[in-house]
Amino acid sequence: MKPEYKPKAIRSYVIRAGRMTVGQKKAFDRWWPGYGLSLFDGAIDPVALFGREAPLVLEIGFGMGASLLEMALQEPDKDFIGIEVHPPGVGRLINDAGKAEVTNLKVYMADAMDVLEDCIPDASIDRLQLYFPDPWHKKKHHKRRIVQPEFVQALRPKLKPGGVFHMATDWENYAEHMLEVLAVAPGYENTVADYAERPPYRPITKFEQRGERLGHGVWDLVFRRID
Repeated sequence: MKPEYKPKAIRSYVIRAGRMTVGQKKAFDRWWPGYGLSLFDGAIDPVALFGREAPLVLEIGFGMGASLLEMALQEPDKDFIGIEVHPPGVGRLINDAGKAEVTNLKVYMADAMDVLEDCIPDASIDRLQLYFPDPWHKKKHHKRRIVQPEFVQALRPKLKPGGVFHMATDWENYAEHMLEVLAVAPGYENTVADYAERPPYRPITKFEQRGERLGHGVWDLVFRRID
């Protein structure tokens, strides 16, 4: 008799090999103690962590970190936590943040689901961001996409009532998938009738600018927690 098949939980990333520059390696030595957070420290207290009470923004998969850093600089009244597993991206972000003397940013280098489950208190996030996740564009790989019913329900308790889950993608098929999943997700409502205009707080990345020149579209979705 074959053993019963149990599907694996969808993780928030696929580990990618990346060669770090000398500067990125030095960034960890210099800046990680001030910006880095560890799973082993368990649940955080955002007020104690940042030394103030302020709206909390959490981004899953910030890549090389340029847009996250820009948001932290443009919205000093908010506190930001970024989650990324790609060491070069983490190294670049904390290096640039350190040089800019940013004080409203912290970083996890870990799987987002582990961070959410073990470290982020319920009803603590005002805005949760997921920008340009891997689209897994081949149909046979769609099941690997991070935006799935189980995933969005795992996020919901972490949002404050009224907090928003903001997604963006440059793959129309993935945008349709996101909209389909969130439209029927218990405890969420769309903030608009369909796709949202890009909110002014989300910077336009160089990748996005290049795509626009080539005629590629970008779709933003903003859903609100309602219970």
